[in-house]
Amino acid sequence: MKLKTALLATALGGVAFGAAAQEVTVMSWGGAYTKSQVEAYHKPFTAEFGIAVNSVDSDNPATPIKAQVEAGNVTVDVADVEFSDAVRLCDEGLLEEIDLSILPDAPDGTSAEDDFIEGALQDCAVANIVWSTVYAYNTANVDGTPTTIGDFFDTAKFPGKRGLRKSAKATLEMALMADGVPAGEVYDLLETDEGVDRAFAKLDSIKGDIVWWEAGAQPPQLLADGEVVMSTAYNGRIFNAAVAEGQPLEVVWDGQILDFDLFVIPKGAPNKEEALKFIAFSTDTQRLADQASWISYGPARKSSGALVGLFNDGKTEMAPHMPTAAANLENALVNNFEFWVDNDAELNERFNAWLSQ
Repeated sequence: MKLKTALLATALGGVAFGAAAQEVTVMSWGGAYTKSQVEAYHKPFTAEFGIAVNSVDSDNPATPIKAQVEAGNVTVDVADVEFSDAVRLCDEGLLEEIDLSILPDAPDGTSAEDDFIEGALQDCAVANIVWSTVYAYNTANVDGTPTTIGDFFDTAKFPGKRGLRKSAKATLEMALMADGVPAGEVYDLLETDEGVDRAFAKLDSIKGDIVWWEAGAQPPQLLADGEVVMSTAYNGRIFNAAVAEGQPLEVVWDGQILDFDLFVIPKGAPNKEEALKFIAFSTDTQRLADQASWISYGPARKSSGALVGLFNDGKTEMAPHMPTAAANLENALVNNFEFWVDNDAELNERFNAWLSQ
């Protein structure tokens, strides 16, 4: 009888384990961006597979992912991270490799590897969006019309506080472009001491007027509240504030910095198989197009582009608001992830030292 009871307990334990495994925890950036993923990915995934999606947020998911893996206490199955972080974490052995054969082909039969934009597929990561760091202004608080990245740094022409991300990345590139450096020469210059000094000298010119932000939801709020007249921001957050919430905010595309966000699986993720299934589902052609109806980030698949139409308000055409729209690319810089993998620690140390001066 005891043996039978033990066997029954073991069997029931297996059932309980199986049921518990039917979930996946996804970490992203919060706000309008997470909402776009919940609507386009999470809800349809659960409806199709019966696997619950637990959504958790972070100001930068790469930071807790690294901490969890190094501590041997991983609670996240999938994380949405920036390109340079995906490559760095993979190089450090903190991510699971992803077999790209799990990714579905495009509807016309084009293989996933040919359908994704160049660079969107990595050993440990699959991109879902193309986004950009831009700057925006509140039309109610600015006299005139800023049009260039130089205008962001011109507090004589456009007086008032400026919002900037508390990070070297993107901030240094924008400072150099504002100082007249062509986009194609920015990273070559940042490889030199003279270039780094020049970027910080440009930042010095507005240091007393800077309000620093760390979370993506902050810039639209700073602009709406009048705490700053201009702020760098993620383009989708400004779109959401302007179109969905009716705030008088305008994006300036000049000097934008394009980047990918990618899905990764932390090493030791408790639900790896469910994580792989989630990534394959969420990065198919239709799902990436669906996300673009919730926020103005470009899909990482070529085949998704033709399916992008209206915002979920049913009237706003999304195409002109995409960072990849032709008119928005006239003076754009593509983030050099290799540069930031190699120089992130050193430049952020210099940046933090500059902040404290």
